[in-house]
Amino acid sequence: MSKKRVLVAGCGRMGSSHAQAYKSIDGFEVVGLVDVRPETSKKLAEALGGNVATFTDLAAGLAAARPDVVAIATLPDTHAAFAIQALEAGAHVFLEKPIATTVADARRVVAAAVKAKRKLLIGYGLRHHPSWKKFIEIARTLGKPLVMRMNLNQQTKADNWGIAKGILKSASPLLDCGVHYVDVMCQMTEAKPVRVSAIGARLSDEIAPAMFNYGQLQVAFDDGSVGWYEAGWGPMMSETAYFVKDVVGPRGCVSIVPAHPGGPSNSGDLKSHTSAQTLRVHYAELAADGGFARQDELVDLSDEPDHDALVRREQEFLLKAIDEDLDLTQHMEDAVNTLRIVLAADKSVRTGKTV
Repeated sequence: MSKKRVLVAGCGRMGSSHAQAYKSIDGFEVVGLVDVRPETSKKLAEALGGNVATFTDLAAGLAAARPDVVAIATLPDTHAAFAIQALEAGAHVFLEKPIATTVADARRVVAAAVKAKRKLLIGYGLRHHPSWKKFIEIARTLGKPLVMRMNLNQQTKADNWGIAKGILKSASPLLDCGVHYVDVMCQMTEAKPVRVSAIGARLSDEIAPAMFNYGQLQVAFDDGSVGWYEAGWGPMMSETAYFVKDVVGPRGCVSIVPAHPGGPSNSGDLKSHTSAQTLRVHYAELAADGGFARQDELVDLSDEPDHDALVRREQEFLLKAIDEDLDLTQHMEDAVNTLRIVLAADKSVRTGKTV
């Protein structure tokens, strides 16, 4: 079977990771790189071996490279337009999260994929992470309702703060990061969200007056489950309790034990954001003497991919979806649903009202 020709749009941190993943997978061939900064795409082309065309415009890249697959890792406010452009050109699309910055645009992207009969995979990397799959699996055994507590605050500086400020031109942390963890909550509860409220704060004069770089959302589901997610970016953020992943139900709780419990951490390190290492499972059942009937269980997660390995797993799944014609309808619907929740949170921050 011939290799799928891939055009990567956006050659920054995530685009570079995806391009390297495509290079490492036998079923793909990177044939073009698109970035408005020529020096960035040329640097990545050299890292890939040098024999890759570079473009500053997606339309030019589509016309010249004739890709089978387009990977989009640009800023969030370009996602919808670029995805539709690639789908209409006949390419399958890998699209970094969020799928769009409005629900209407998200639905347009899905409609374009359906019309073109092409695969659309959204970059929800946690869906391909074995540790997070186990976390979700255990959470589903805890009974209902669930209380889901999650955050990912990032103390960023230098280049990472620059990247964050670029994203903050069009998306808050609740939108850009929140879709990941709200998606996890939806998988855990398998219930319908009914109410969202949120708070936010602008902690830097380096971002637009209308934008906030710290936010916390609270979402309620129709089965009684509730969850909160907190995200803040910037050099002012605290390293204390930056990583909380904890789920409580009537039968007990399950928590991701952080990489450095009680010790130094590096919340700005992208590689640490999906790491799980160990799950602690606590059982609520009491013995006759009033103590706990069972000891807490530590689940060691030996299959723990790092960031680059996780990106590779995403692209291996995309290849499988194309070759085996997998139905991604539910995946696309879930991407729209999680976007709808975090956009409701954004609206709640700006209006001060529950949505």
